[in-house]
Amino acid sequence: MQYPDEAHRLRDWTRGFVAGNPTDTLALLKDLTTGVGNGIFYQAREDEGTQSPVETLNRGWGSCRDFSVLFVEAARSLGFGARIVSGYLDNRKENLVGQNMTGSTHAWAEVFVPGAAWITFDPTNRSVGGFNLVPVATGRGIYQIAPVSGSYAGPTNMLDHMSVEVELR
Repeated sequence: MQYPDEAHRLRDWTRGFVAGNPTDTLALLKDLTTGVGNGIFYQAREDEGTQSPVETLNRGWGSCRDFSVLFVEAARSLGFGARIVSGYLDNRKENLVGQNMTGSTHAWAEVFVPGAAWITFDPTNRSVGGFNLVPVATGRGIYQIAPVSGSYAGPTNMLDHMSVEVELR
């Protein structure tokens, strides 16, 4: 786990999705995906950084990266190996959450399930499988997969904006 949870807020919230012992693994992860998407209000954020899972639970809202961090940490609290993926959402039908314009980045998660390998979960859109996701980077933590990073040294008036456009074919 990457984020502190001294009061066990995340652990207790996550355990509410466990139907019994034993439980069906895929059903549990699907319920967790739906639980994040139904229990947390989606709100696009342009500011840098990611909320901690406990902060997202307490606020009741977050961006796709906040949803993904919450989902991954919840899955890890249940003993699963999980990672975060950054890329783009193929939303040409304009029926999904998490993309405001052409070129918007999106974040989701993958969980390792023995016998099935890595399975894609998009808690923002309450979906399983990556048919509409274009992965660019994968990492243990969200800080490892920033879509754009770097620095600029020079006169402040030389670079006034940056734009990205992605065309899906």
